[in-house]
Amino acid sequence: MMARLEGKRAIITGAASGIGAATAQIFAEEGARVVVVDRDADGLARTVEGIKSVGGTALAVTADVSDETAVIDFCKRCESEWGGIDILYANAGILDDSRSLFDLNAESWRRVLDVNLIGPFLALKHAAPGMIEQGGGSIIFTASVAGLRANAGPSAYSASKAGVISLVQTAADELSGTGVRINAICPGLIETGMTKPLFDGARRLGSEDRIGQLNPSKRGGHPAEIGHMALFLASDEASYVNGQAIAVDGGLSSTHPFIYR
Repeated sequence: MMARLEGKRAIITGAASGIGAATAQIFAEEGARVVVVDRDADGLARTVEGIKSVGGTALAVTADVSDETAVIDFCKRCESEWGGIDILYANAGILDDSRSLFDLNAESWRRVLDVNLIGPFLALKHAAPGMIEQGGGSIIFTASVAGLRANAGPSAYSASKAGVISLVQTAADELSGTGVRINAICPGLIETGMTKPLFDGARRLGSEDRIGQLNPSKRGGHPAEIGHMALFLASDEASYVNGQAIAVDGGLSSTHPFIYR
């Protein structure tokens, strides 16, 4: 049986750890050649080592996804090494440093938007033309349930992820008829480097069983659970899925959270 991404060429940003690293491993195991991108060179080396250990093919590029020159370079690298780009997964993201809107300054707000929203825009801008020329491709963004509803993340982060969802919708329309699909994944609470303080704090206090208590699945998620959704969206199985923001959140966004008393 052929692997689901056999012969595909993929770029994954934010691939040094968490969702990006898990997805890179899954894509490689399913036959894709993967360019992994992150600012963390050591983390990228671990991702590549993991991929090569199962016989996969990966290339590491250390880059800031908000730097347009760097984005052009890693898109060109994939095209020059392997002849094109079939899959772009713009996953890199950061949190702002406060939950209070009034504690943020413009510089903090801009940095979050630079990475979380401008980064995906730049990747789309420079990967899509080659996809259009070859007749198709799949673009995936990591958004968040925080972009769908309030109270799932800090203000700048939430606004940036709402922007990602809007960008997916507007880009899907602009890419009409090209064969290029674009979709967003909206993770709920996933244990990654970004959320590590929350998980570690709960374990330290002995309240680990309360993690994810507001979603119907009653637990937090794992990076590979997002990676498998990305695999579906990247594959030909999702050929009629376009312009969507798909929540992978244990059911959190299906309901208004409440507390048992």
